[in-house]
Amino acid sequence: MAYFTTNTYIMKREIITFSNKLSNRLPKSEKRFVADMTYGMLAARSCLLSDIADTLHEDIKKKNTIERLSRHLANGTPDLLLDNYLTN
Repeated sequence: MAYFTTNTYIMKREIITFSNKLSNRLPKSEKRFVADMTYGMLAARSCLLSDIADTLHEDIKKKNTIERLSRHLANGTPDLLLDNYLTN
């Protein structure tokens, strides 16, 4: 018997753990963005923001989620995130 819900939560927990290692010492909003993008791209198997927004299942309009993700992407990658990636 397959436990798809359990497998999904295990996968999500592993992704969140990985993204927390990357976003260590970043502000809370940046940590959430890294976690959302990492999980969204892997779950959607796509890098399109609309597909990522679908997989996040947020309680706000899809358009608002896409705008939030776009705004963070426009800011670029923080140097601290790159340093954490290279050291992990």
